[in-house]
Amino acid sequence: MLTDKDSPSSKFTLSNNQQGSIGDPRIVGHESSHLTKRFRALCEVILCSGFPTQLLLVPVMTAIGLQPFETDGSLAMNYVVVLSLADAVVLIMLILWLLALHGESPRNLFLGSRGIVQEFKFSILLIPLVLFLVVVASASLQHFAPWLHNVPENPYEPLIQTTADASIFALVAIIAGGVREEIQRAFILYRFERYLGGSATGVILFSLVFGAGHLMQGWDAAIITTLLGVLWSIVYLIRRSVIGPIVSHASFNLIQIIHHLIS
Repeated sequence: MLTDKDSPSSKFTLSNNQQGSIGDPRIVGHESSHLTKRFRALCEVILCSGFPTQLLLVPVMTAIGLQPFETDGSLAMNYVVVLSLADAVVLIMLILWLLALHGESPRNLFLGSRGIVQEFKFSILLIPLVLFLVVVASASLQHFAPWLHNVPENPYEPLIQTTADASIFALVAIIAGGVREEIQRAFILYRFERYLGGSATGVILFSLVFGAGHLMQGWDAAIITTLLGVLWSIVYLIRRSVIGPIVSHASFNLIQIIHHLIS
């Protein structure tokens, strides 16, 4: 004896309902919304990668009479300083605008739940680790792959001749190097974590881009910078605060400037 539950008509109805669920407008709408968010996140990552903002600023720099090179072919200090600081301001404002646009909290993203003083103390302990990584990586590359040192002199070093030059570059190192790049890193990692394949994908891809941005300093410098990018990315993902990466990054840049000035 067949009950209503077991009747052919009920099975046919159930089968139709199951098939109909495949094209459920709610599911389709959800998938479409997710794809839209992923595409939007990808556009924001590209926009905040640093390349579009600098390309936008280049004609502005030319319009105000600043040229990237001196007559002897060396980098022009005024151009480097103005471009670096202007790009830092534009990029940080762009990131803050995008966060506000989506109702996301800059404090939660950049500072997390940990105390600022606690994170500052941690960042002091992080500086020796950064220096150790750079020393070990540099020594390893010089020993096993000396051909990667394809740029004899860092093109930025000739710009630092006096204490005044060093002071100006110290400002750039803190704002454009420490603050701007670590805020940028946190934002991009957050976008990857939520929409673009996970935090590990973000760490790998953005660290490679970060290293590629230093290729003019040599292949070895680009590799070391990539490793530093991985380190600062991991620190941010663990601590959920940019304080440690900002302080250790800026400190490393300052140590490089002081070392060059003394030597």
